[in-house]
Amino acid sequence: MSSIDSVLKETRLFPPSNDFRTKANVSGMEGYYTLCEKASSDYQGFWSELGRELVSWRKPFTKVLDESNAPFFKWFEDGEMNVSYNCLDRHLESKANKVAIIFEADDGSVSRVTYRELYHRVCQFANGLKSLGVVKGDRVVIYMPHTVEAIIAMQACARIGAIHSVVFGGFSAGALRDRIQDATAKIVITANESVRGGKATPLKAMTDEALGIGNCESVEKVIVFQRTGTKPDHWSESNNIWWHQLVKGLPDVCEPEWMNAEDPLFVLYTSGSTGKPKGIQHSSAGYFLGTQVSMKWVFDYKEDDVYWCTADVGWITGHSYIAYGPLGIGATQVVFEGVPTYPDAGRFWAMIEKHQVTTFYTAPTAIRSLIKLGGDLPKQYDLSSLRLLGTVGEPINPDAWMWYHEVIGGGRCPIVDTWWQTETGSNMVAPLPGAVATKPGSCTLPLPGIMTAIVDESGAPVEPGKGGSLVITRPFPSLVRTIYNDAARFKSTYFPDEFNGKFYLAGDSAHYDEHGYIWIMGRIDDVLNVSGHRLGTMEIESALAANPLVAEAAVVGKPHEIKGESVVAFVVLKGDRPEGEAGKLIAKQLREWVAHEIGKIAQPDEIRFGDNLPKTRSGKIMRRLLRNIAKGEEITQDISTLENPAILEQLRHSAL
Repeated sequence: MSSIDSVLKETRLFPPSNDFRTKANVSGMEGYYTLCEKASSDYQGFWSELGRELVSWRKPFTKVLDESNAPFFKWFEDGEMNVSYNCLDRHLESKANKVAIIFEADDGSVSRVTYRELYHRVCQFANGLKSLGVVKGDRVVIYMPHTVEAIIAMQACARIGAIHSVVFGGFSAGALRDRIQDATAKIVITANESVRGGKATPLKAMTDEALGIGNCESVEKVIVFQRTGTKPDHWSESNNIWWHQLVKGLPDVCEPEWMNAEDPLFVLYTSGSTGKPKGIQHSSAGYFLGTQVSMKWVFDYKEDDVYWCTADVGWITGHSYIAYGPLGIGATQVVFEGVPTYPDAGRFWAMIEKHQVTTFYTAPTAIRSLIKLGGDLPKQYDLSSLRLLGTVGEPINPDAWMWYHEVIGGGRCPIVDTWWQTETGSNMVAPLPGAVATKPGSCTLPLPGIMTAIVDESGAPVEPGKGGSLVITRPFPSLVRTIYNDAARFKSTYFPDEFNGKFYLAGDSAHYDEHGYIWIMGRIDDVLNVSGHRLGTMEIESALAANPLVAEAAVVGKPHEIKGESVVAFVVLKGDRPEGEAGKLIAKQLREWVAHEIGKIAQPDEIRFGDNLPKTRSGKIMRRLLRNIAKGEEITQDISTLENPAILEQLRHSAL
C-alpha cells in the first residue's frame, strides 16, 4: 500500500446544509465556480473589484498589479488608505455603539469595548506615541500580554504609519533582543507582567534583560502597561514610562496618516531553530484586503456574529484574525487572555456558552489536548450558538476533525480547515462553508483568486495521488513583500532558482485526492524518505491518532544506514503513560495498527511514550526538539518558549 493510500484517503464528505448554503455569502458550488471563473478570465479585474468593495480609500488606485520587478510585486500602488481608519473610523457612523471586543481576562472577569470607545483609546495612544517622536516608518516592537491594549498598540502604530513588530509574550529575552536589533526599533511597548493560567510572567524584567544583553541602542523609550499591581524591579525615569501616564490628558482624536498602499504595515518575525529570524514584511492595502476577503468568504461573516479566534496577537493568526480582520469588517469578537485548561478543561466551552459565540477558530493541537483532558466535557455546556468552526496552524487529523464536528459542532456546523502562512497573510486554501463539501483532514480547495499547484522537483505538475511541493503560481495582494532588510534571502527562500523564480514556494508537501482536494502532508522537510518511499509525517500521525488508545502523536525521522530514514513516533495515550512490558505491548499494537492503516513501510521503528509533547505556550508542537531527541543530539537551541520543558527529559529516556 502506498503512503497516500492511507487514513488520509477519506471517503466521507459533509456538504453544507441547505439552510447554511442559502444564507451563505458564497452559496453553493456554482457560487464558488463563478468567482473562480471571474479570477481566471480577468485576474486583475477580479482583485480590483474586491479592492474597491472591501477597502475604504483616501485616494483610489488606478494601477492594480505591477509585476515588472518580480518577485517584488506591487498592488494598488498609487492608492492611499489607512488600515486603522478602515478598522475604526469607517464604522463610527453605523456601528459606534456596537461591541467590538468582549475581553475575558485570565481570572474570568469580562469587559466590553465598543467601536467608539476603541477608536478613542487607539487615537489617544497614537497621540502618546507621537509625543515621543514616533513618525511614519519608525519601528515599534510590541511585547505584550494578550489583552485589549495589545490590539490598541497595533492599531495606534497603523494609525500614525509606524511599522509594528509584535513579539509573542512567551518568547525569551534573547529572542526579543534579536527582533529589536533586526528591526532597529525606536520604541518597545510591554507590560509589567502577563497573566496566563494563573501564573504571572515578568515581561518588563525580560524586556530589561533583552535591552541589557547589548546592541539595542536604537530603543529610546519603553512604554509599560500596568497589567497587575506588581512593581517592576527596575525602573529608569529617563527610559521608561507608564502607559497610563503617557496618555494622560492627551486628545482622544488623532487624524490617520494616509499611507501608500505599498507602505509597510508590520514586520512579523518567524522563529527558526537556527540562523537569523526572518522579518516577514507585509504591505498596508494588499494585506488588509486579504483579511477582509477571508472574513467574508471563509468565515461567512454575518452582522450578528460573535466571532472568537483563540490565537495570540504575537502570531500571524492573531494579526489577521483578531487585530485587523474582524475589526475591519465590523465584527464583535471575543479576546481571551488565558489558556484553555485554566481553571479547568471546560474553559473554552464555558466561554462559548457565556458569550454566545457563533464562529470559533482554534488550533488542532488545542482540540487534541482538550479531547485528552475531557472528551465528554463539552456536553455539559450549551454550544448551540455555534454555527461555524475553524482550524488553523497545522493539518488536523480525521479523528480529531470528527470529534470537533460531532461533539463541538453538534454535527451541524461546517468546519473550515484553513491552510495559510505568516508569509501569505490570509487564508489561501479552505472550504467556503456555504459551498464546498468538507472532508475530515483536508483543507479542500483554494480560495477564488488563489492559483495553486502541486509540482515535482522540476516544477512540473504532479498527478492526483502523487506527493509534491505546494506552490502558488500567481502573485496575490496579501503575499509577503520582502524579508525586512534582506531582499536576497526573500528571493532565494520563496522564489527559488530551481523553479526559475516563477512560483511562490510554500515549503509544504501536499497531494490532490480524487476530488481535487488538497491534503497537506507536512513541511517539505517533514516528508520522510524510507527505503525510497515518500511518507508524510502527517499521514503517520493521523493513523496513530485514529487508534482508540491514542490522544496525540508526533512523528519525525532520523537517519538510518539501510533505509535512509527511519520513523520515530512520540505518543501520548488517553490513559496513563505505560512503562516496561506494558509499554512494549502497546508499542507493538500501535506498529501493527500503522501497518494496517498505511502499510508496513510506515511502521515506526521506535515509539516513545510521554505524558505530553513539547509545546510552545501557544500550543504548537516543537518538532525540531523531537528530532534532536530522536537523533540523540544535545538540545542547544532556546527552549524558553516551551510550556513544559521537563517533558524533554522524559521523552529522551522512553524509547521502545
